[in-house]
Amino acid sequence: MNDLLRWADADQISAMVVAFIPRMVAALIVFFLFWAALRLTQRPIRAGLQRAGFADALIRLIVDSLYKGAVLLLGLVMAASQLGINVGAALAGIGVVGVAVGFAAQETLANMIAGFLIFWDRPFKIGDYITAHGLYGEVTAITMRTTRIRTMENTYVVIPNSQIIGEVLVNHSMYGETRVNVPIGIAYKEQIAQARDVLLSTVGGLDGVMAKPEPTVVVSELDNSSVNLLVRVWIDDACDERPVFHRVMEASKVALDRAGIEIPFPHLQLFVDDVRDKVWADAARFPGLGSDT
Repeated sequence: MNDLLRWADADQISAMVVAFIPRMVAALIVFFLFWAALRLTQRPIRAGLQRAGFADALIRLIVDSLYKGAVLLLGLVMAASQLGINVGAALAGIGVVGVAVGFAAQETLANMIAGFLIFWDRPFKIGDYITAHGLYGEVTAITMRTTRIRTMENTYVVIPNSQIIGEVLVNHSMYGETRVNVPIGIAYKEQIAQARDVLLSTVGGLDGVMAKPEPTVVVSELDNSSVNLLVRVWIDDACDERPVFHRVMEASKVALDRAGIEIPFPHLQLFVDDVRDKVWADAARFPGLGSDT
């Protein structure tokens, strides 16, 4: 009896295996077809996006991540349906889990959407010098979630993409040549033309300052205690902006000192009038107020 049961179980298992093999073969064939379609279509899609002017990072994201994941996931679903798996119930469960994860990761999703917009709009690229979220530095990496910059202090700063998209961003490298404005104040008694000649003869030969366009000096403001000048020089690379700014400011101070041109510090001048005689004269009109007693 036991031998008969074992024989029946083995017979059943063999029948199940024989019935399952065609389904497995069909599932493998379906998945292989999706995989082959992916390999055949990736290159044309990548070429089309390149002709459309998409950034390389965005092309990699679309083709190698989103498109590849979607095709392979669809292939797995279709292959699972060949095996008799209830795909509808599984997809419904995945959808519920996806909604829960979406609510729990709203900030991450916002940063990823902002990262997609950065790749799409391309307001900056790796190697550009930008001012974002109050920080100035060189862009070293752009990911779907964050943008990473190296500051002038050689610190590594990670900024969420949603904060970059949501605020004003300055790209110092977009147009190549950049003008650097350096404020310098001189006393009101000094001659503007003389100060301009001294400054122009000094900053023109500094390292990093372009000869064309030529440096200029203009009056920017008549302040309370000084005439504020603006020394304007041009650089050909945004990485020189801060070094040239400090170089021009120091050289300007030294040159004005040598020329005897005063750079005033903020001060307040008071004029005090002696009004005692006028007060006593007016008081004399009233009896008893003008006497010395």
